[in-house]
Amino acid sequence: MNYKFILILIAVSLSAIFVIQNVEAVDVTFLFWSISMSRALLIVFAIIIGVILGWFAHSYFSYRRLKDYSSNGL
Repeated sequence: MNYKFILILIAVSLSAIFVIQNVEAVDVTFLFWSISMSRALLIVFAIIIGVILGWFAHSYFSYRRLKDYSSNGL
């Protein structure tokens, strides 16, 4: 079997187990609004937001570093 297929199968299996174990609804309150969603969905949203913020921060700091190097003549 292809190792990529096996890794994908393991990842999907672990994801399914994670979702099955975290189906309980939790209340999320932020400022003036409140929403009820499953714990698994909340964790997935938090991870996605973290990845996006990390990607933007990395891009910003890489741009600043490149700009600083080019302005110093290095």
